[in-house]
Amino acid sequence: MNGTTATVGRDVGRILEALGGLMVVSILVPLAWGEWFGAVAFGASALVPLAVGYGLHRRFADADSPSRLHGMVVAATGWLLVGVFGSVPFLLIAWGVHLDLPTTLESTPTLAAFREPLNAVFESTSGFTGTGLTMTDNEEVLPRSLQWWRTFIEWVGGVGVIVLTTAVLARPGSGSLTLYESEARSEKIHPSIVSTVRTIWWIFLLFTFVSILALFLAGMPPWDAINHAMTGLATGGFSIMDNSIATYDSALIDAVLIAIMLLGSIAFPVHYLILQGDLRNFYTDLQTRWVFVYMGAGSALLWAFLYVGPYDSPLRAVRYGVFQFVSAATCTGFQTAVDTTNVALGAWPAQAQLVVAFGMFVGGAAGSTAGGIKIIRGLTLIKGIRYHVADVFYPDSAVRRMDINGRRLTETEANREFVEATIIVVLWIAFLIVGTFLLLVVLPAEEFSLANAFFEVASAQGNVGLSSGITGPNSLPAIGKIAFLGHMWIGRLEIIPVLVALRTLFRRGGMYP
Repeated sequence: MNGTTATVGRDVGRILEALGGLMVVSILVPLAWGEWFGAVAFGASALVPLAVGYGLHRRFADADSPSRLHGMVVAATGWLLVGVFGSVPFLLIAWGVHLDLPTTLESTPTLAAFREPLNAVFESTSGFTGTGLTMTDNEEVLPRSLQWWRTFIEWVGGVGVIVLTTAVLARPGSGSLTLYESEARSEKIHPSIVSTVRTIWWIFLLFTFVSILALFLAGMPPWDAINHAMTGLATGGFSIMDNSIATYDSALIDAVLIAIMLLGSIAFPVHYLILQGDLRNFYTDLQTRWVFVYMGAGSALLWAFLYVGPYDSPLRAVRYGVFQFVSAATCTGFQTAVDTTNVALGAWPAQAQLVVAFGMFVGGAAGSTAGGIKIIRGLTLIKGIRYHVADVFYPDSAVRRMDINGRRLTETEANREFVEATIIVVLWIAFLIVGTFLLLVVLPAEEFSLANAFFEVASAQGNVGLSSGITGPNSLPAIGKIAFLGHMWIGRLEIIPVLVALRTLFRRGGMYP
């Protein structure tokens, strides 16, 4: 048996076992709400990943620890499979109701959309990647079981499936570190990676309970507060209401959610230091400082475009501008700007849509739950360009350093980080352009503009979830749904692991020299 196959098979098996555990835990929710058919569906769904995962884990139990290549292939394969296997509860519940199996659940067009496997896989992948684009027309009529499953997978996906697996199925050594880094993370809180991921989960749990309490005190009903706190902190953006956060029409709830989204966009190591009493990190940590600068500047610019556009009141422009830019730049995707068609953002001026799209492109801090290319990478790119331009003015014998986030990089280190940031940004933009072109080809030309298509693809690839009205079970063609699955996948893993996995696959198939 090939060593790569064995190592990847063993670690993907462990990820699937963790996914099965999530389904087993979720049985409690339908039981609490009296949706016993939901409990059966979760139980049956759990058998599939548990059986496959256990088989892979046992078969390759003696495989070698993962190298960097293995880690990337495991991450890409694992995230692809959790999206596929995570769709089973949607399929079982939708088909169970359709076939008139004994159940108290009601048949609705929204639930019926999940009888289509592509829609179910789209919803599951959107949840796990923290994107938030949805195949539901009306989330309010979904069974509580599926409302919970959408929220739960987005909450887990915010921190990371592999981080969860590493925390629960602890395996000391370099293998866990390799897998941790393959999920687009590098910052450590403790020398031990297992201790690091467990601390991350404790912080995440603490913030989740605080967020639930804050939303409840702000006037949100308990079930709504639980779901929106979880998806807000995970910067996922799934809502259980058809009009998202606009349903509550409360400036106080908007303000609380802005704080929750910002919490999710700050790196966990910084949260840890602040909780330890080191409050200086609010302004000494480069990424955290720029989170607030970036959010403030973007919100002000969006406010200006909205004030001279759709909103004639400066206060309304402030309220919608700040919330929507923070929602976009933290890659959450909650919406307060809705209209009768539920797609108010699609009717905003093109320059306002592009400001929001730029927010989705950059995203939050590396090491947080936010998507996008990350603030540190944007700053590295800017500093790197300035460094190389200034290089012309120095003699060849000059020894230069580049300072970034408290680190003094040698010329070799600076070049390496600059090249890495450049590659990811170039690939990000290339996939964005290709996706926008594809969407324009498959969409009816008279219904959506270039700005609408660019906005929607940026939202999917940035794992944001804001929509200009394109995404839906009927409005988005099957080719568009498949393309968006790819955008969400590469967006969550920052592209490189997916390309490495595809290269490995094609080489084995003899399609790559």
